[in-house]
Amino acid sequence: MKKAILTLSAVILATLGTQAQQALFGGSNIVSPEIHPDNTVTFRLYAPKAVSVKVSGDFLPEQLIDTPQGKWAVSVPADLKEGKDGVWEYTTPQPLEANYYCYNFVVDGQKQLDLQNVFVNRDVKTLTNYFIITREAGDQGDLFSVNDVPHGTVRKCWYDSPSLGMKRRLTVYTPAGYETSSKKYPVFYLLHGSGGDEEAWYTQGRVTQVLDNLIATGKAEPMIVVMTNGNAYETSAPGEQAGGFRQPKMVMGGVKPGMKEAAFELSFPDVRRYVEKNFRTINDKRHRAIAGLSMGSFHSEHISKYYAGEYGYIGLFSGASAGDGRRGKDEPGGSPVYANFDKQMANLFAPKNRPYLYYVAIGKTDFLKQGNDGFLRYMDEKGYPYTYRETEGGHIWRNWRTYFIEFSQKIFK
Repeated sequence: MKKAILTLSAVILATLGTQAQQALFGGSNIVSPEIHPDNTVTFRLYAPKAVSVKVSGDFLPEQLIDTPQGKWAVSVPADLKEGKDGVWEYTTPQPLEANYYCYNFVVDGQKQLDLQNVFVNRDVKTLTNYFIITREAGDQGDLFSVNDVPHGTVRKCWYDSPSLGMKRRLTVYTPAGYETSSKKYPVFYLLHGSGGDEEAWYTQGRVTQVLDNLIATGKAEPMIVVMTNGNAYETSAPGEQAGGFRQPKMVMGGVKPGMKEAAFELSFPDVRRYVEKNFRTINDKRHRAIAGLSMGSFHSEHISKYYAGEYGYIGLFSGASAGDGRRGKDEPGGSPVYANFDKQMANLFAPKNRPYLYYVAIGKTDFLKQGNDGFLRYMDEKGYPYTYRETEGGHIWRNWRTYFIEFSQKIFK
């Protein structure tokens, strides 16, 4: 019996040793993705028993499909071809533009990661691989890359939110030189979309790389960026909360049934108080900006008008707020944030409160485009000034990164 136990132990140790060596030295000579000198890209997957292998990613052509929310633009997966030794392969027919791209494989109908690519991010509860194409200095791919420039600092900060009755977490970017100076800085509050959290813009948006590069070249002003968690029912990103490892969920508006309507918007002063107390900030309208994507656009629109005159720069990226059905209506018993839309907007655009920039951006095939167009007609009817940006593509991070790059260069000038 003792000999059997020793033999089993030897087998286990040998197996663990093999796994450890594989982790150290790699277990495959397959390269994927391979970025060629002409910026075409080859994807490879070892799947000898597979019947079908596809690659899905935001570098592929889109098509419109019908969903309960309307027509939605989605990329069309491309087929990999099986070669020798069970390795499947696909090469893009055209060079890719400089940008940040996400992808995954679909093997016999099941989504899976490219295990040859260690670069993985999370969007809500979806994991994808990513890669960056760069053609020349200053292009979008270069902005998303870590370059030889002064780097800012990222902090994970816990703050008290009396309005929500909990401690909550923020991600805060401070620019290069913050720690070694006594200078005060403007603040940009940057909000995520449904299902995201305080890590979304930091990981998916590449905010720190973009700002390091833009500030270093003088294209953006040095600024503090505060990335909040817009889900009022959560304290922080998944895996960082008390009470176990709960899976993230898509919750529109950032509140669950039974919660106070507009809980996040009403609690936003808690965020500002913490930031202005704990960081060297310039506390006036000219030095505050707020922007967000999708649900974060909804939050940004309502926060900026409810607290009119406090934010000089407002950005609505792929606005989930447009056509929300409450515009211009009184709602007795409802949240004061959403009531009296016309009155609040008139107050926002009154001379003393009028923002220096009201930036609205959306993709041509975004499922929120129709509602966004209605919101712009409302703005035109009222004579409220705004800057509009329309891009190709739908409700996707590639667009939101572009809007962030553009907006961050327009503020605090």
